[in-house]
Amino acid sequence: MIRNRESLATTDAADLALECVEAGINAATPRRAIDRTLGLSGEWLRVADDEYDLTEYERVLVVGGGNAAGHATAAIETVLGDRIDDGLVVTDNPVDTDVVAIAPGGHPFPTEAGVQSTRRLLEVAAEAGPDDLVLAPITGGGSALLAAPADPVRLSDLQGVTESLLNAGATIHEINAVRKHLSAIKGGRLAARLGDATVAGVLFSDVAGDDRSVIASGPLVADGTTYADAVAVLEEYGIDAPDRVERRLQSGIEGDYPETPGPSDSAFEAVRAYVVASNDTALSAAADAAQSRGYEPLRLGSRIRGEAREAAKALVGIAESAAATGTPVEPPAVLLSGGETTVTIRGGGTGGPNQEFALSAALELARSGEVRSGDEGGETAQDDERARVTVVSVDTDGIDGNASAAGALVSSRTVADERRARAALADNDATAYLDARDALVETGATTTNVNDLRVIVVEAP
Repeated sequence: MIRNRESLATTDAADLALECVEAGINAATPRRAIDRTLGLSGEWLRVADDEYDLTEYERVLVVGGGNAAGHATAAIETVLGDRIDDGLVVTDNPVDTDVVAIAPGGHPFPTEAGVQSTRRLLEVAAEAGPDDLVLAPITGGGSALLAAPADPVRLSDLQGVTESLLNAGATIHEINAVRKHLSAIKGGRLAARLGDATVAGVLFSDVAGDDRSVIASGPLVADGTTYADAVAVLEEYGIDAPDRVERRLQSGIEGDYPETPGPSDSAFEAVRAYVVASNDTALSAAADAAQSRGYEPLRLGSRIRGEAREAAKALVGIAESAAATGTPVEPPAVLLSGGETTVTIRGGGTGGPNQEFALSAALELARSGEVRSGDEGGETAQDDERARVTVVSVDTDGIDGNASAAGALVSSRTVADERRARAALADNDATAYLDARDALVETGATTTNVNDLRVIVVEAP
């Protein structure tokens, strides 16, 4: 999976860190997740802990979208075969399927192709009736890929607002509160379009806490936000929204447009949404990989958020404490974490949250030096007396921010020139610096998207 693993794995710690990354991503792939979650026995379809009697339905449809939706659909076809009658999913990672159409879309920003594809999807959804069973693979990336601007909003408006919010460092919850109220499919509106059909959502979570209303902006899930909330987000970050966006939101506040369907809406009576893979799926598999190599895994959680460079300082501090004092875990150990950090764009460089996390971590390690076991005071020690720390941070979809790399692997040796490294970080140009240091992790687009995965290996001295 990691194309340049051989060149990166120059130490045992680096090799282990990369093994943990690969194990985590593999565990969250659609094929493995669908195999765990869906099963067919005679006329009974199992989805997680529920069963659906296929004899009760005239048709089985598949509709959905996201980075991993195509591969999830192919895995669903493997389970159901010719029992699927029709369907369409929108993705930027296409795959061959037998029955379900795969339509193109754009990510991380919506595109015209995505708009046309989503409109086709909504047409298929509108044809679903009370005697139909709909399987809906919804994955990370669906917020951009499932693009259906609501009147009078245009695609350019969605693109501009999304980019402005991302650059301002808005959280995914805040961004989605805005996108849901500018869309004809998000915030439960796909569920409303499916009418009285029975719907089983198959969700791959790329959000901290696996909030179903946030995954792909919750097309199948009741929305708790309002037009007023969307306006408040734009005001909070000082976003100068296009006139059509302001008109849509203000008219919504005044009641000229209906709110997104809420928890009491009848649209959700026959809808169930199952999270079949998440960041915790990846963390569990990474922990197993670490343990198999004789390292004690410590999961720090799947909800790490905030500015990437600041989160790096906190997690490196925990690693240094473990190296020096054996707290909170005795080396050799692997600290694992997930979630979604953000980047506030202040410069004009190339990179993403995982690369900024890695570069910030490398600077912290270089500043403090390797840590001597039993002495947190920084006393000089020979290399064989020091506990080494290796850090890798990747986006599980294989694309970090506006760079082609998935993330980066670093240690205290990564930073050769602290001044240049800090300048690169200040310019949001982590890619250039890390590339020059042969630290980028390259996977290409994976078949999944379950948020960020960070592995910190703390060796015994």
